[in-house]
Amino acid sequence: MSPTPHLLIPLAASHAEGCQQALQGLALPQLDRLLARLSPAGLDAGSEADPTPPHERALARHLDLAGNAPPWAAWQRLQGGAEDALTQAWAFITPCQWQAGANHVLLGDPALLRLTEEDSRALLAILAPWFAEDGITLIYDQPTRWLACGAPFQGLVTASLERVQGRDVSPWLPDKQQARALHRLHSEMQMLLYTHPFNDARAARGLPPVNAFWVHGAGALAQAPASTDAPDMPTTLLEAALREDWRAWAEAWRALDAGPVAHLADHVARGGGARLTLCGERSAMAWHTAPRGLGQRIQSLFRPQRFTSVREQL
Repeated sequence: MSPTPHLLIPLAASHAEGCQQALQGLALPQLDRLLARLSPAGLDAGSEADPTPPHERALARHLDLAGNAPPWAAWQRLQGGAEDALTQAWAFITPCQWQAGANHVLLGDPALLRLTEEDSRALLAILAPWFAEDGITLIYDQPTRWLACGAPFQGLVTASLERVQGRDVSPWLPDKQQARALHRLHSEMQMLLYTHPFNDARAARGLPPVNAFWVHGAGALAQAPASTDAPDMPTTLLEAALREDWRAWAEAWRALDAGPVAHLADHVARGGGARLTLCGERSAMAWHTAPRGLGQRIQSLFRPQRFTSVREQL
């Protein structure tokens, strides 16, 4: 039996002023049609201070990953078939630029560093010996994300990169008592990279310096998750929101409404089962196909669920 289709949409709404303006007059007829045929399946209420955003929590529930800070690095390692995914603690390390201001330090978009694979591997080779002194092994994964393995990541709660990007890093750093080695490495790497030839070469090419790193997706898997079927999770809304490009965000919503949302609404109209999860910056709301009584069906005709009535809860 094929799994029930699940459409999970990150950053379906935001309380940011630009998003609220973009929502004015945003018509999503296919989403309203879909919501009118589905039954509520729960609200995951949270806050913008949670280290894991609602869409990651929803994805973790779908994949049967326990906890509010899912060990995404270990999970990815497991997907690659590595046996050490269930015996070691893992984390993602993202090379980045911290931009110092008068009263804050902002984490810039790692994509703006324009790191190539060659650059990233060269940087990893520079930093790896320093991490190794604290029992951490670095493994290349992709230009803006490495895998890291070591005891310091056991039980470590880290904030998602998306939570921190464009914001002050201070409130999101791991607990100092729990992550002393990482806090020291942050200081050491900033001093090392400040005058390193690696950044001199980047400056000569007109590229911004890499002066820091971010740890995320840390932890260990207690056991292999039972579910392996990932939901359909388009990231176009999330990507536009991280850039604070709310015009592009609205256009992305229209494209989703005409594409994946319309397809799922047609599937439900033909009698198929479906799941829908809409996520904001604070909370996530879920719906599914379920038998409804006569009263519920009548109510849905006169008071159908619409996106305008639920988006403020996200």
